[in-house]
Amino acid sequence: MVGAGAFVLAARYLPAETSPARASAAAGTPNGVADIALKGPLSPSVYLAIDTDGTVYTIAHRSEMGSGSKTALPRIVADELDADWNRVKIVQAVGDEKYGDQDTDGSHSVRGSFDTLRETGAAARLMLVRAAAQKWGVPESECSTGTHEVLHSKSGKKAGYGELVTAAAKLEVPKKDDLKFKPRSQWRYMGKGVSSYDLKDMLRGKAVYGMDTRMDGMLYANIAHPPVMGSAVKSVDDKAALAVPGVKQTATIDPYKPPIMFQSHGGVAVLADNTWAAFQGKKKLKVEWTDSEHKSYNSDPYKAELQATCRKPCKVVREIGNVDEALGKGGKIIEAEYYAPMLAHASMEPPAALATFKDGQVEVWSATQNPQGTREAVASAVGAKKEDVTVNVTLLGGGFGRKSFPDFAVEAAVLSKKSGKPVKVVWSREDDIQFGTFHSVAAMYLKAALGSDGKPVAWLQRSTFPPIASTFDANALTADAGEIGLGWSDLPFAIPNHRAENGEAKAHVRIGWLRSVCNVFHGFAEHSFADELAHAAGKDPRDYVLALLGPDRIIPKSELAKDYTNYDSDYEKYPIDTARFRRVLEIATEQAGWGKKKNGNGFGMGLAIHRSFLTYVATVVQVEMDRDGKVKIARVDTAVDAGTIVNPEMALQQFEGAATFGTSLAFFGEITAKDGVIQQTNFDGYPMSRMNHAPRQTFVHLVPSQAPPAGIGEPGVPPFTPALCNAIFAATGKRVRELPLSKLGLA
Repeated sequence: MVGAGAFVLAARYLPAETSPARASAAAGTPNGVADIALKGPLSPSVYLAIDTDGTVYTIAHRSEMGSGSKTALPRIVADELDADWNRVKIVQAVGDEKYGDQDTDGSHSVRGSFDTLRETGAAARLMLVRAAAQKWGVPESECSTGTHEVLHSKSGKKAGYGELVTAAAKLEVPKKDDLKFKPRSQWRYMGKGVSSYDLKDMLRGKAVYGMDTRMDGMLYANIAHPPVMGSAVKSVDDKAALAVPGVKQTATIDPYKPPIMFQSHGGVAVLADNTWAAFQGKKKLKVEWTDSEHKSYNSDPYKAELQATCRKPCKVVREIGNVDEALGKGGKIIEAEYYAPMLAHASMEPPAALATFKDGQVEVWSATQNPQGTREAVASAVGAKKEDVTVNVTLLGGGFGRKSFPDFAVEAAVLSKKSGKPVKVVWSREDDIQFGTFHSVAAMYLKAALGSDGKPVAWLQRSTFPPIASTFDANALTADAGEIGLGWSDLPFAIPNHRAENGEAKAHVRIGWLRSVCNVFHGFAEHSFADELAHAAGKDPRDYVLALLGPDRIIPKSELAKDYTNYDSDYEKYPIDTARFRRVLEIATEQAGWGKKKNGNGFGMGLAIHRSFLTYVATVVQVEMDRDGKVKIARVDTAVDAGTIVNPEMALQQFEGAATFGTSLAFFGEITAKDGVIQQTNFDGYPMSRMNHAPRQTFVHLVPSQAPPAGIGEPGVPPFTPALCNAIFAATGKRVRELPLSKLGLA
């Protein structure tokens, strides 16, 4: 990938280089897919190369699904390099451990790469300065950089990067301690908004998504998956399917071996010379399936089980003081139960992947959030060595966590091996909704005792849901520390007696990550309950939440669970800071005009705060009830403290989008099962928010901050639904404790 003479930055501060070379696919590159690689003699790390014509090549090692990471990450390098952005070309990385963590989930693309990429740019800049200083015979301290050039102010000499790279490549890569980073005041790109690097291609229809990949001689495949998780093919009659014009063959995919992890569900594939034929052929299959223990899964009885579990003591995950003693002393007791249904991702682009297998080598082109996981899963499925598998990452037409699971790419590789031809697997919308990964259903119980001042002296909360851990350990019944730390074991309120618990629940579908994960239902319960307490105490919700936060403070780690993971980040660097909560709440309510219009008679304002993925968010929603008693969202104000924001333009888009995404979930989001079979199949049964449902106005207020970068893609979702439901109560006097709103006649 890197031209001759390139240097790789020492492993002391960048991810180590790994040896596997790019696998060579005999079939070549799919039509329309750019075959661009790093090139140029100066390459101080795996993320950067500069060619002799001055072109800067930067690696985007995360996937682009609309969150802007493909643009933001290279701009960090370009800024420290003092490069001309117009001379920067971005190279999408293949899946390879040498790039470090490549998972585009958890809202950590910038957070996890910020320091490393700054070091990359600063190292290259220093090497260019040293090369110029040697060329001119002057001290390097007298040299500086302008845009894409090195300057010597005393003599007026200057040299472009291209003419210096050959000499710079011969120098030793600087040690980290030698690097000098640009102060914020000199940042050229970071903190400045810019559109997506791929925007022009997207607008012109040239951008390549997983669904766009094509290769000469390839077959299209669509798969009949088991209707119930864990079932397998008992018998198949494919005569009618093979009679469909265009269908070439059928093939059976073996069922997964528990735990399911990233494996295919298995099933029967129809391979054809076009997608339509594959779809029609699948409809003609006659498949008999084996029984599965998950056939017992029915949503209504399962809901009752979760609720019953929540009403009894569960596993303690955090405890402060003595909740039972405080509750036993009486006072005003408030209890509430909340329920959030199972959800599907339904991203705009259903799963699609193209794979070719030949002579033990595999090459994949996939709309994946997880290229390294795809590489490992494909290698395991086809019996190849990991170093013989290359995973190319296309643009993603949405992901939301679904495309962190590479089962559809695994299917393409397996079918290519079976057929001896390149195979593109295409999931239909029905496949996507019925056989994808799902966001957990959850039941939550909360109880508090209010003191004479109306503030809680005790707060108990229980959450029961099938955990993501069950996807990786079939026997897992409770969440691990990382999952329960998503908005449940980190309540920021100053309550003297507090206990959080987690109940057991068996999973009957593949549970996966969805945008904001458990924060979605945890935020709904906690911040709806806070609003209930405010009204029970006769207090303004804004003032009440500020009082719950207490004096500004850094919450000591000792007050949190011993195994609290803090989104896999250093707590010293990213502590829970109640002053940042206070600030976003004050900004959001001020911008929304909190208290200036009286609630009631069909108008209401609601608020919620939440910290997820290390970002602090406050949301205020204003609703109006129409003549039919349906909710109309008039305005949304969201204040965001995400620390250092590299690209404010994309940050605004993510939080604007979160309001629409949250509207879909709150209004309509519900997946149900009967006898283990998912009942919804398309948008008629699983609707999305349309223009008449979406917020009429959405305002995002980014808080200036010099704190380290935090998450952008997900944190806008958790406070939206409780703020919306609290607004409905303010407008109507009716509490919403169960979702979606459509089941309550409100949407």
